[in-house]
Amino acid sequence: MGNVSSGWSSSRTRRAELRDFLRSRRAALKPEEVGLSSVGLRRTPGLRREEVAVLAGIGVSWYTWLEQGRDIKVSPSVLDAVSRALRLDEPERAHLHRLAGLHSPLPRGADAGRVSPRLQRIVDRWMPFPAKLVDRYGNIPVFNSAAGEVFGLADGNVNEVVRFFLDDEWRTRFPDAEAVASELIGFFRAQAARYPEDRGFTELARRLRAESPIFERLWQRHEISLAPRESRVVEHPRFGRMTFEHTSLELTEAPDLRLHLYAPDQETATATKLKFAMRQFEMRRFDRSDDRAA
Repeated sequence: MGNVSSGWSSSRTRRAELRDFLRSRRAALKPEEVGLSSVGLRRTPGLRREEVAVLAGIGVSWYTWLEQGRDIKVSPSVLDAVSRALRLDEPERAHLHRLAGLHSPLPRGADAGRVSPRLQRIVDRWMPFPAKLVDRYGNIPVFNSAAGEVFGLADGNVNEVVRFFLDDEWRTRFPDAEAVASELIGFFRAQAARYPEDRGFTELARRLRAESPIFERLWQRHEISLAPRESRVVEHPRFGRMTFEHTSLELTEAPDLRLHLYAPDQETATATKLKFAMRQFEMRRFDRSDDRAA
């Protein structure tokens, strides 16, 4: 009985949060901001419920029940229509879906995979230490020069899951390859559960299961993980073993991305090796620029 009561209380709390959230977003919008006339007496700030319903293309009664926090079934498409009517940004849209008891939605077309200039600057300014952004599939749309040198990342959008399991040479950069493999698959599974409507996970998993025996073996374990290990060991082809302290951060402004930051382990010679590696990287880049100028 205790579990049933707890579940009911949790659901009631969530619906109360949904009610307050919708009311606050409605009150924050002025009629003229959404193309409506503000003529006449308005007893409440912001938009009226019926105005939100019209803008969303749904029934007034249904929207009223939603805002009142009643226990009704709601579809992702209807919630997206309400999101557009209330001019919700991407984090607010995801929050609305969760309050309604649904999974986090896929980012809207204009927001999917987009990296803001500010996030780009954060990654670049982590130099001389490695930093990168990773999306839900394991793609790395942005990384700084140190990450490129340490992890062997070339220009272009690398998928670390695909490359790890299908590129034997690249996998040798990770002495603890079994642990890295388990972590990557665990994260992949957790993200697939978070976005159940995204067929991209199914297609990618099918390919990796067919082409990588390691992936297939670990996939059958059904392990999940969203907490990466705090230490990352890399075997650099020229400078040997490097050990980094590692953290992974969720980004409120970009829910589809995680920021990975690395700092040299102070109990090893990693900082010195990284300094030499980056010095040679800069020399190679300078030589290439001279060649192009010639």
